[in-house]
Amino acid sequence: MSERFPYAQAFSRNLGWLADHEQQQLRMKTVAIAGMGGVGGVHLLTFARLGIGGFRLADFDTFDIANFNRQAGAMVSTLGQPKADVLAGMALDINPELRIQQFANGVQNDNVDAFLEGADLYIDGLDFFAFSARQMIFRECARRGIPAVTVAPVGMGAALLTFMPGGMSFEDYFQWDGQSEDEMALRFLVGLTPAGLHRNYLADISRVDLKSRKTPSTIIACQLAAGVAACEGLKILLGRGPVHAAPWGLQFDAYRNRMVRTWRPGGNRNPLQRLTMIFARRQLAGLKTQ
Repeated sequence: MSERFPYAQAFSRNLGWLADHEQQQLRMKTVAIAGMGGVGGVHLLTFARLGIGGFRLADFDTFDIANFNRQAGAMVSTLGQPKADVLAGMALDINPELRIQQFANGVQNDNVDAFLEGADLYIDGLDFFAFSARQMIFRECARRGIPAVTVAPVGMGAALLTFMPGGMSFEDYFQWDGQSEDEMALRFLVGLTPAGLHRNYLADISRVDLKSRKTPSTIIACQLAAGVAACEGLKILLGRGPVHAAPWGLQFDAYRNRMVRTWRPGGNRNPLQRLTMIFARRQLAGLKTQ
C-alpha cells in the first residue's frame, strides 16, 4: 500500500482501545455492505473511521429529499446521485487508500458470488422490506462461512442479531421460507426485537404505511445501529471478546434507557415468539383496516 496517506497517524486515536497490531489487521480486512441508505451509509463511514481497509458496496438507488432525516449521504448537493457513488466518495475522503468495489445494480443472483468474494464480514444495510435480497445474501454467507451481522434501527434504538459460521442460520432463526411478504415483515420485526422495547412510544401509528412499504425511522436509531454493528464487527474481525450469536440477540433503546439481551432457542419457532407473533398479526390486521 502507498504511504502517501499517513494511515498510522489518521487512526492513531483508535490505539489504546486497539493494539497497534490489531489496527494493522483491520487495515487488511474487507467488509461487504449491501444497502447504502439509512443504516448502510453510516455503517460504511463508521467502519472506515475504524481503519478497515477494504469494502464491497452495493446499492442501486439514488438520493431523494425523503432521505434527509436519517441517511448519511443525503444532502442538497447529492440529490438524484447514486447512493453507492456518494458514500464511496465520502469513505475515500476519510481514507484515500481504501480498496472499494461497487455493485451499482445491488446484489442479484448473478453477482452475489462476486459481492462476497474475499469478504471477511458481511454487514446488512438493506431496506427493511428487501426480503429476497436479504435471504439470498445471508444464505450465501452461511454457505461461504462468512460472519453476517444485522442491526436494525428500531424506534430510537438498535436491535442486533449475529450469524456465525457453523451456528444458527438466518433461515433457521426467522423461518421465512414459503411465507408472504407481510408475514416475512412481521417475522423479521418480531425476530429482531423479542424484547419489544420500542412498542410503547410510537407517536402516530398512521405513519406506518405497509402498503407503500414505508415506516418511521430516525437518525438516532441509525447512528446507534452503526455503533453496535461496528463494535460487533470489530470483535469478529479481531477474534477478540465474546460474540453472542443467534439465537442470542440484543436490543438497546435510548428512549427507554434500557438494554435487553434475548435468547430465543428455535428462533421464531420458540413458543414465546409464536405467542408474540399472534398479537403482532392482530395489530397488522388493524393497520391494514386503517
